[in-house]
Amino acid sequence: MSGALLIAGTTSDAGKSMVVAGLCRLLARKGLSVAPFKAQNMSNNSAVTVDGGEIGRAQAMQARAAGLAPDTRFNPILLKPGGDRTSQLVIRGQVAGTVAAGDYFTHRDRLAAVVADELASLRSEFDVVICEGAGSPAEINLRATDLANMGLARAAHLPVVVVGDIDRGGLLAHLHGTVAVLAPEDQQLIAGFVVNKFRGDPALLEPGLRQLQELTGRPTYGVIPFDDGIWLDTEDSVSVRPGGLVGVPQPPCGTQTLSVAAIRLPRISNSTDIEALACEPGVVVRWVTDAADLAGADLVVIPGSKATVSDLAWLRERGLAEAILAHRAQGRPVLGVCGGFQMLCRRIDDAVEATATGPVSVAGLGLLDADIEFAVDKTLRHWEKPLWGYEIHHGQVARSAAEDWLGIGLRRGAVYGTHWHGLLDNDDVRRAWLAEVAEAAGRTGFVVAEDTDVRGRRDAQLDLMADLLAAHLDIDAVLDLLRHGPPARPTMSTALTGPPR
Repeated sequence: MSGALLIAGTTSDAGKSMVVAGLCRLLARKGLSVAPFKAQNMSNNSAVTVDGGEIGRAQAMQARAAGLAPDTRFNPILLKPGGDRTSQLVIRGQVAGTVAAGDYFTHRDRLAAVVADELASLRSEFDVVICEGAGSPAEINLRATDLANMGLARAAHLPVVVVGDIDRGGLLAHLHGTVAVLAPEDQQLIAGFVVNKFRGDPALLEPGLRQLQELTGRPTYGVIPFDDGIWLDTEDSVSVRPGGLVGVPQPPCGTQTLSVAAIRLPRISNSTDIEALACEPGVVVRWVTDAADLAGADLVVIPGSKATVSDLAWLRERGLAEAILAHRAQGRPVLGVCGGFQMLCRRIDDAVEATATGPVSVAGLGLLDADIEFAVDKTLRHWEKPLWGYEIHHGQVARSAAEDWLGIGLRRGAVYGTHWHGLLDNDDVRRAWLAEVAEAAGRTGFVVAEDTDVRGRRDAQLDLMADLLAAHLDIDAVLDLLRHGPPARPTMSTALTGPPR
């Protein structure tokens, strides 16, 4: 077999990434060589390949599902928003400049050639390539420059399966409307639908799906049930909601829990760093944006940022900077990761990310006796030994009088900072550090679990998604799409006047 298909979605966070990951794991189980592909991703959640390239974190997760190491071919174009209208452009894993939303169309032909080359390379090497769309294919205002949705499907003649999140409501209208607004040539590539995150009795949904097929001429290939075991490796910032719990809290091993307040920065990057904490029994992690939410927290985490100086100013404007300092003055611990680490230092000199207003030099929070200076060249490193993790940052430690932390960061008492993403996925490191955190926070009744395996949890989630697809998706129909390409489907005008029955 040599085939490819595109998993598109009615919205961001519809579940495209996990459906692609589940298909990669399921097809790999069947003995097929399978690779993920996202032509263009817009996300500040990224990962580093073994050879030092940068791709979307979701594609690294999908590669893991397929039993592969991350490869820059899996996500040849990555846009990392640094402001409302500008993004850092990463091509084949390396920074290629900054682009504005208004002039992105000028790069379209060059980027389309990159996408075509990388997809062709994967299709020549693997039995199957499962492509993921971006946002929604119904964003017709962006169709002229689209590289990841119908633009990709049309160029490569791919069958398209549209996934929708029914938990949000209005899904049948979303699915119908997605097809309806497309040009006839694009409509003909839409093979069918998948309903995701369904709760309740499928029999109650069936009449609606039958009518949807009558209206559109397209079947629903599966209804995937909601499962609260699927929450790791969140791709979209829309799912990182202020006040929202991360994961599903588990009962503590001891007599006390540990409360973690993770700051939901406006330009947050690699929000997945805190997921390892949420895997621990007795650790309750929440995203916060208000100073009042820090009052009962035992630990404050400042995650990464694609706009460190701007997000630091936001902390001050919201009163969060003062609340973090007050939290630390009470002896309670603080962790900063990447951009958050930089904010904890005394001074930040930035002539790279803050280019809209020119070079800036600002005071940090001063909880770590160190200075940060931004370099033009981005540091991209993937580590396997002695610890697993990866680095993605322009900021460099220019001066430090702080104590070394684990050889990969700095500390001052119970203030910790590191540029490493994924550090807390290392179980032994996390357990020892959580014991320190609990002591500093006065939570003597908190007991660290001895058997939490975070990377194992990530694999178990991929297996769970594959199991759900095996049980609730018409896999034979999917394999048929991969073998034969887009089936004959009517345009909406044909479907509306004469639906198949």
